[in-house]
Amino acid sequence: MKIHQLSVFLENKPGRLRAACAELAARGLSIVTLSLADTEQFGILRLIVEDWQTAQAALEKAGYVVKVNEVLAIEVDDKPGGLARILDTASGAALNIEYMYAFAENRGGKAVLVFRFEDPDAALRVLKKGGINVLENVTLFRLT
Repeated sequence: MKIHQLSVFLENKPGRLRAACAELAARGLSIVTLSLADTEQFGILRLIVEDWQTAQAALEKAGYVVKVNEVLAIEVDDKPGGLARILDTASGAALNIEYMYAFAENRGGKAVLVFRFEDPDAALRVLKKGGINVLENVTLFRLT
């Protein structure tokens, strides 16, 4: 199942990340997982929250530019070769991975990685056909 991820564009200045997180906290929204990438001028905070519509509205009201993307949360064997199996399946179907990041929690020998594919619908079909567990919203948000 596809998950909605928010990409929040932040000025690369002290306090901007804190302010964005404070907007979410003020509304009782917990961040399930996140990734932060930066350049000299700006950063991109990619995050997943259960109530993404409320988070998007709150951040936009506070003046942030927010983009919503569909990503896949994929269960990966937490052992050598676990990620390679996923990448083999994606490569075999010519799926382009734009970026990925991981959850910090181990789930009984499994890790969870978030993947942004160029074509998430095609990726979902290929991964499921390959026997790879793509988590649903309900399962994903029980991780926290």
